[in-house]
Amino acid sequence: MNLISKYQNGNYTVSLYDDGTKVRENDLNFFEADFPESMDIKITNRCNMNCPMCHEDSKCDGANGDIMSESFIDRLHPYTELALGGGNVLEHPDFYDFLVKCKNLKLICNTTIRQEHFMQNLDFIRKLRDEGLIYGLGISLSDPWQDGFIDAVKEFPNAVIHVINGIVAMQDLEQLRYYGLKILILGYKEFRRGEKLYENADAKEHIDGLKQDLYNYLPEIVYHGWFDVVSFDNLAIKQLKPQRIMSKEAWDEIYMGDDGLDGEMTSASIYVDMVKREFARNSCAVDRYPIMDDIKDMFNFLRGRNGLD
Repeated sequence: MNLISKYQNGNYTVSLYDDGTKVRENDLNFFEADFPESMDIKITNRCNMNCPMCHEDSKCDGANGDIMSESFIDRLHPYTELALGGGNVLEHPDFYDFLVKCKNLKLICNTTIRQEHFMQNLDFIRKLRDEGLIYGLGISLSDPWQDGFIDAVKEFPNAVIHVINGIVAMQDLEQLRYYGLKILILGYKEFRRGEKLYENADAKEHIDGLKQDLYNYLPEIVYHGWFDVVSFDNLAIKQLKPQRIMSKEAWDEIYMGDDGLDGEMTSASIYVDMVKREFARNSCAVDRYPIMDDIKDMFNFLRGRNGLD
């Protein structure tokens, strides 16, 4: 792996590598950031999939964010990692131009795309990769048996297949295992359409059953090397407790910090909705605030509400 950048953030040094690896280092027993080094950014609410568990409530006629005009983007620290999502980012008319702008600002753009949209737009996504406009590619799984899907994923070394705890079935994961793939397990979000779906008794029973299956099989998935990388968002960590299958030393080395919903905000990441022009601790946070001109002001505001400033 090759070093992309090395910079100082608060009391620690960040090293970023081209395979997606991030290393934080200092001589202390805690990290305290001065600015967010990664951001989850919603750029559109438009999507034609109408997924029943969509916590963003994206729609065919959903609005697009005015992504070329937000001033906070111009003030981001170089090599800030942006996770661009929606909605379907490919439906935003300024998506390509925004990626070019971010590249010129030395920002690292990653994006998440539904499997159907990924397969339908392979040439365009290859173009984004070849022009250095995207680094990481998240692919939201829908059909692991689709012809050509696994081969297409393997074209992108930094591709990560996204699955949702409570939606993905064990047979889906079994179909993908031992191909050298990377997966990200997302927690099931009882938010917007996800909340409405979970209120249905039959759906709740099915979702809870799949959650229990994944909880039970997680040790086998990790210990038997089904995937090259298994990662989790904070909600999946809360639901699946992956720390139970590793030593405390190993956990302390890899855990990236709390998002502030259940305690202190110790991660160096925030959520920004560029459609509604709001920011929050993460995409499930009920408390949201109007976007400010400077990202440091937004970051310190969120930390200040936890008594950290």
